[in-house]
Order: sequence, then C-alpha cells, then structure tokens
Amino acid sequence: MSSENDAAPDARAWKAAILNRRMLTCVFTGFASGLPLYVLIQLVPFWLRAEDVSLKDIGFFALVTLPFSWKFLWSPLLDRYRLPLGRRRGWMLAMQLALVGTIAALGALQPGERLDTIMVLCFAVGLFSATQDVALDAFRREILPDRELGLGNSIHVQAYRIAGLVPGSLSLILADALPWHWVFPITAAFMVPGVVMTLLVREPPSKPPRSMRDAVVEPFTEFLGRNGIAQALLVLCFIFFYKLGDNMATALSTPFYQDLGFTGLEIGTVAKFAGLSAAIVGAMFGGLLMVRIGINRALWLFGAVQMVTILGFAALAEMGANVVALGTVVAMEYLGVGLGTAAFVAFIARSATPTLAATQIALLTSVAAQPRALASALTGFMVEGGDPATMEPFPAAIMEALMALGVPADGLGWTRFFLVCTALALPGMLLLFRVAPWGGDRSPAG
Repeated sequence: MSSENDAAPDARAWKAAILNRRMLTCVFTGFASGLPLYVLIQLVPFWLRAEDVSLKDIGFFALVTLPFSWKFLWSPLLDRYRLPLGRRRGWMLAMQLALVGTIAALGALQPGERLDTIMVLCFAVGLFSATQDVALDAFRREILPDRELGLGNSIHVQAYRIAGLVPGSLSLILADALPWHWVFPITAAFMVPGVVMTLLVREPPSKPPRSMRDAVVEPFTEFLGRNGIAQALLVLCFIFFYKLGDNMATALSTPFYQDLGFTGLEIGTVAKFAGLSAAIVGAMFGGLLMVRIGINRALWLFGAVQMVTILGFAALAEMGANVVALGTVVAMEYLGVGLGTAAFVAFIARSATPTLAATQIALLTSVAAQPRALASALTGFMVEGGDPATMEPFPAAIMEALMALGVPADGLGWTRFFLVCTALALPGMLLLFRVAPWGGDRSPAG
C-alpha cells in the first residue's frame, strides 16, 4: 500500500515537471536557436550549389559559423550588461530581430554576382545566432529549477532539431516552386514565434557580476583550478575531436545528395525526415540508456556507432541515386549522431560548474563547434581538389597544405573522403582512455 502511495506523488511531480510554462518556453528557445544554424549549414549550401557555385567555395562558407566557436569571448558582456527589456530578454530580442532581417536579406542577392556580400551577410547571421544562443542558454539555466534541468534541456535540443525541418526541408521544397527572393523571407518568418516568446516571458530575477573582471576571469580560473592544466587541456582536446569525423562527413551532405542525382523534393523529404527522426530517436534512446550505463560507457558505445555509420555515406557514394538506400544510410548516420550527441552534451554539462555554467558552457560548446567551422571549410577542397596556380592566395595555400598531406590534386572524390572522415573519428575515441575511462563514471575533474 505504501508503494502505491509513494508512486502517486512521483506521478504528480512528473506531470508537474512536464505540464508547465517553462517546458513550453524551452520548445520556443530550441526552435529559435536551431533555425539560424540550419539556414547556414543546410539551406545556404543548397542555394549556392543550385546556382552553380563550386564545392570549394561552398566548403569555404563553413567559416561563417566561426562565431559559434568563439562566442565565449563576448559571453561575459551578456552577463554584465543589461538591454532595455532585461539582461536576458533584451539580448534575446535584439538578436532575434537582427536574425529576421539578415536571413530575409539573403534572398535579395545573386550568388553569381555577390558571393562576397553573401558570405559577409551569412557571417552576420552566424554572429547574431551565436550571441542569441549565449542569451538563451543563460535564460534557460535561470528559469529552470534543478529538478527540471534535464527535461528542459532535452526538450530544447529536440525543438532545436525540429527547427531544421524549415530550412532543411520546407525551404528546399519551396525552392522548386518559388524564386529565392521569396524563400528566404518565408524562412526568416519562422523566427517570429521566438520573438513573441521573448516578449511574453518574464525576466528572471538575478544580479549581474559586479565588474567585467569578475564576469571574464572567474569561469576560466575555476575550470583550470578544478581540473588542473594538463587534464583541462585533455578535456578541451576531447571536446574538439569527438565529433570531428562526424561533422566533416555531414558538412557537405546536401551537395553530396545533389551530386548523386537526387532532386530537391527527394532531399527535402526522404533525407531530411529520415535524418531528423533518427537523430531524435537516437537522442531519446541515448538519454534513457545513459541512466543505466552512465556517461563514460555511453561515450564509448555511442562514439563507436557514430564512427561506423559514417561508412554508410561511402556505400551510398558507390550506389548512386537510390532513394531507399538514401533513407537507410541517412537514418543510420543520424541515429549515430543522436546517440553521440546525447552522451556528448551530458559530458559537457558534467564538465561545468553549475554556478558558472553560462560562460563555461559557452567555452566548451565553442570548442565543440570548432571542427564544424574550421575542418569543414576544408571539405570542398578534399573532395574536388584543384590547381593552386589558378586560385587566390589563401585558397591556394589551403590546397597546397592538403596536397602535402596526401590529398591528390584532383581530390579524393566522395567515397575516399568519407573513409578519411571515419579515420578522423579515431583520435576522439582514443582520448576517452584519459577523460572518460570505461571503468568508472566520475568527472574528468575528479
């Protein structure tokens, strides 16, 4: 009888944790956070390739996501200074309005004539989006009680992925029927729900740091002091390398599908929906399984799945435009992505101190974003190759460096490229021996 009585309060507490405005707010924060990034990594590459921009130039566009890698540099400003609507809501609203304007403005440009201007505008989208993420992460941490942190962040991540359906699916389908100067404003309009959310929610009651020095210095000194310099560097290296091969493999996924002969409709339906659903299933299953096996073992098991499923892209490159194979390969790859991300995000959260989580998580997620921004910029050169003598100085230097590492002048082609991506997943797995040994589940900090 007592067990039944105990179960009733647990059930009520579980329902209360789900059925409240904070969880609904997390849906909107996730959607507003995810949409701009997917514009940059899915819609813009499709647009450029459709306008006959080379893979080398498209790969170079990955540099516009650099603000996600360096957002920790200005995150203390958001902690220290208050805008008219509040320290959190003010920054959220300013960045969301800026994103609506810059995403819509992309449609007024022609890649064949204004590629440099497009890159600047895409960089602005990345800057505004990364800054919005800092504000949203801090806001979410402040409004969620400790017992709701896991659920709230899980909802945020799933809404983040669902946001990818707009630029990664709906916008691609619209592009088959509408001109681009309509597609981008329609895509930008999906930021409006986030704006409405920001206007309706309450500013969390919190005090800013007493000085910029406190806002800047303490999160870094605490992280180094808690871990020690050597272990801290190993943690940062692991965070950089764990998703490296996976990020490179998916950096040019949409142009890859196009080159195989898939249509925009096939990419927007089969590939995107298969990828999204598999990633969500992987993340949810991974989260549940981690309760049983712990974060360390999850990093090993899910990392192995994440690495092996990259080989599916190599198989698809050999098979060509087979729709069934496309759905199967994408589903398996993004199942690995979902599993790996579930463990990876948990590791990052565990590596931060709750009282300093805003800036520390900005630092750690910035390191995690480096492979997507820097390594992915090389992918077009690795696939297509090129003659350095016909390139501008900076791209020529990149191509010469890759050739020195063994990339042929005519490129690796898609199959060998994905094999290299699989090999590049190994360093992150090897670092697990030091940062998350199989035998225990204690924090790297000790």
